[in-house]
Amino acid sequence: MTEPTAGPRLSFDRSRAAIARSSQWIPGGVNSNFRMNVSPTPLVVESGDGAWLTDIDGNRLIDYYLGMGPMILGHRPQAVCDAVSAQLAKGILFAAQTEAEAEAARSFCEMVPCAERVRFGCSGSEVIQAALRISRAATGRETILKFEGHYHGWFDNILWSVAPPASVLETRNEPTPYPGSQGQLASAGEAVAVLPWNDLAALEARLAKRDIAAVIMEPAMCNAGAIHPAAGYLEGVRAACSKFGTILIFDEVITGFRLAPGGAQQHFGVTPDLATFGKAIANGFPVAAVAGRAELMDLCKAGVLHGGTYNAQPLAMAATAATLQQLTPALYAGIAEHGTRLIEGLTRIFHDAGVPASIVGFPQVFHVGLGLSAPARDYRDLLTMNRPGYIALTTEMLHRGVRVLERGAWFLSSAHDAAVIDETLAVTEDSLRTIRRAGKI
Repeated sequence: MTEPTAGPRLSFDRSRAAIARSSQWIPGGVNSNFRMNVSPTPLVVESGDGAWLTDIDGNRLIDYYLGMGPMILGHRPQAVCDAVSAQLAKGILFAAQTEAEAEAARSFCEMVPCAERVRFGCSGSEVIQAALRISRAATGRETILKFEGHYHGWFDNILWSVAPPASVLETRNEPTPYPGSQGQLASAGEAVAVLPWNDLAALEARLAKRDIAAVIMEPAMCNAGAIHPAAGYLEGVRAACSKFGTILIFDEVITGFRLAPGGAQQHFGVTPDLATFGKAIANGFPVAAVAGRAELMDLCKAGVLHGGTYNAQPLAMAATAATLQQLTPALYAGIAEHGTRLIEGLTRIFHDAGVPASIVGFPQVFHVGLGLSAPARDYRDLLTMNRPGYIALTTEMLHRGVRVLERGAWFLSSAHDAAVIDETLAVTEDSLRTIRRAGKI
């Protein structure tokens, strides 16, 4: 590796003090548990532009959090800001329909393979509940089958076996669902079955009991590990669900409009019955969607309740329509070019340093598994990662001006250009050298 080139380490004292102060009124100083316990401190951000953030300490940071996924166009894209400003001049909320939501729905259904109909909501957790309810109504069954390591929102009935500790993983054959939170109703797990992912034989055997209303999965396991489906796995799941009368739900809250205009289902060529979307759909505005076959979605006008005061809120719909218009082949090609170069550069840096790391995923979103000598196949393989070492690395990178999620995911936007990639690779190389000298890895 070359000699260090980084400047002085950045300080985050003002963010740390602001979080301590706001903790008087906000538990932990944050409004989502996923923003807690960040090293060295949760940040307080003043502004964002393109691939960069500026925090209240005045630090300018290259951002690979991207709002934890939504900002596929980068921060403050002009087309989206203009569309929202134009709608703001007309009004905020009407408890009625707008042309903006019709335009967003039309674009959505033209882009997404499974989407004969779509309903909009505000969060991924919420629209997943709608998909589960539709599935139970359509099949007359109750049990939902999910997979270890897959996250489908924070509600009691689905927050199971998202991050179970190794000590409870004594069996791979339909393990006992493991709750994800204190205060979670134990009875909510009675209608949940759990399996390891990427094991088609286990799935087929479970579906043969013909009591599963829906199989829900991330079509690529991007919440943890960016793990690809094994060859033929998605096709096999699709066939098994059709054979046994089970609804197949793809949770595309992360992959939707990120891997391709039509999401992972377009990328892999496998079409689910229902799918859920969020994050990149509106480039940071609180929009989510459930979509699927017409006869399933039309249950929402025939007995299945789906509601919400802020569903299809006009400002958010203007942002959705504007975002979807920007998702052109040229945009994805640009992200793919820069994302591929970043992955290749990181791979070289870890290899040259003699530090085991598996970098897998997609140019638009990938995962660095420090300590892994081979790509993970499922959640259990991820348990051997060197998490303390990776947190030491991301902490050092933040002090040098690059913000990366501690859980290993890297999100890219169309604003991450060649110069941003060059700076990121230089910072990574310097940071890795520093923590190795300090014995932190």
